[in-house]
Amino acid sequence: MTFNSLPLLSLLIWTPIIGGIWVLIAGDRQEQTVKYFAFAVAILTFIFSVILYCWFDPDYAGMQFVEEADWITTFNIKYHLGVDGIALPLILLSSFTTILVILAAWEVIEKHISYYMCAFLVLTGLMNGVFAALDAILFYVYWEAMLIPMFLIIGIWGGPNRVYATVKFFLYTFLGSVFMLVAFLYLYSAADSFNIQALHDVPLSLTAQKYIFIAFFLAFAVKIPMWPVHTWLPDAHVEAPTGGSVILAALMLKMGGYGFLRFSLPITPDASLFFNEAMIVLSLIAIVYIGFIALVQEDMKKLIAYSSISHMGFVTLGFFIPFSIMAASGSPASAIMGMEGAMMQMISHGFISAAMFLCVGVMYDRMHSRMIKDYGGVVNSMPYFAAFMMLFAMANAGLPGTSGFVGEFLVILSSFEANFWIAFTAALTLILGAAYTLWLYKRVVFGEITQDAVAKLQDINGRETFILFLLAIVVLIFGIWPAPLFDIMHVTVEQLVQHVSQTKIL
Repeated sequence: MTFNSLPLLSLLIWTPIIGGIWVLIAGDRQEQTVKYFAFAVAILTFIFSVILYCWFDPDYAGMQFVEEADWITTFNIKYHLGVDGIALPLILLSSFTTILVILAAWEVIEKHISYYMCAFLVLTGLMNGVFAALDAILFYVYWEAMLIPMFLIIGIWGGPNRVYATVKFFLYTFLGSVFMLVAFLYLYSAADSFNIQALHDVPLSLTAQKYIFIAFFLAFAVKIPMWPVHTWLPDAHVEAPTGGSVILAALMLKMGGYGFLRFSLPITPDASLFFNEAMIVLSLIAIVYIGFIALVQEDMKKLIAYSSISHMGFVTLGFFIPFSIMAASGSPASAIMGMEGAMMQMISHGFISAAMFLCVGVMYDRMHSRMIKDYGGVVNSMPYFAAFMMLFAMANAGLPGTSGFVGEFLVILSSFEANFWIAFTAALTLILGAAYTLWLYKRVVFGEITQDAVAKLQDINGRETFILFLLAIVVLIFGIWPAPLFDIMHVTVEQLVQHVSQTKIL
């Protein structure tokens, strides 16, 4: 038997879910056993994702590792899984991040540790399910089910205003997703199938495409989140525990971008072209306006949350700029470059934002404060930590040689093919990103120690060093050598660009 014949996608989904259920049953009475078992399940899940990567054929644009079984035969709903060059990097990111989240909670979470580990393991399986689902209803079930563990993570282990933040997070994301379900039902009436690949080829009138695009937009724009439906994210980040913030920024935001690639662009290409200018404007507002908002924040978590919204603006810009490129120059190479840059930005931001929130978590565990004014001179008592945070701050600002530079550079470069002023406006993030990130770093890390609590801080321990070291290696590797990611996604992105350039109007 080869790995190609194994149900790897089902293993990636159900291993962490079943492991999480076992952890929940074990309970808090076996705390150390629960921790080690959760860590082992996370490692095993990551191993499955690495096997998936090693056996993935980067020259094949179609779905690979396909699994299919009947589920609800009356409505032709199936348990249908598969991955392509767009889904695979996100599954790798999901499995890798889970290991870091479990390690980060090792000595920090003291209340209901079994519930905490269970929530994150189940969440990992559901996120992998979102990226692997090839049936629209199966996708919707995984998409909505993710809300439950994240609701509990923020609601149980969050800050003082966790109830408000949790309800706001749930209402925003759930209500947006209802419109997506309506769109799926309409498409089923046209195709007599919930098979996502079949839905890509359904001929639709321009009016129908517009309504479907808007329905998808309401679901995916909230999840990214795009301006002006972004207000739930800063509240959720501020109140969430460190692990919750890491998963929110590194993965849950990426699901909105993934939704645009999997549904909006291929199913409604003509409507995507119709709304293209509006999407570019909303993306530029997120990049520039939200960047200015980040600049004035006094709460470290809130600053990084707004930074995430600004950086995700590059993702949506990269997804929709190809339409303008094709209209202006007809260059498919530049259009592909823009979309690949957006994909790279998604993956890179997953690592960098996770690192930034973990750095804040390290300081919060010691000082129990997220306010910038409570720090200053941290480098004097935590020099190793300061070195790691410097690297991640530079990556967040888009320093060449780090992964944060690659995606932004490609999106800006491709934007020049469409319109100079779009590229110029997008490039302002290089200034704003450096401004708010380095301003944060300067106030927290540099200077003289002004607080007695800062003078007593202990530098990072072995566990924290290991977590930050892993992220530092990834950020540097993909900054210097991003080819492994581009090789995986190139053929799939190329096929997508060709697909969206063809009309589907009845």
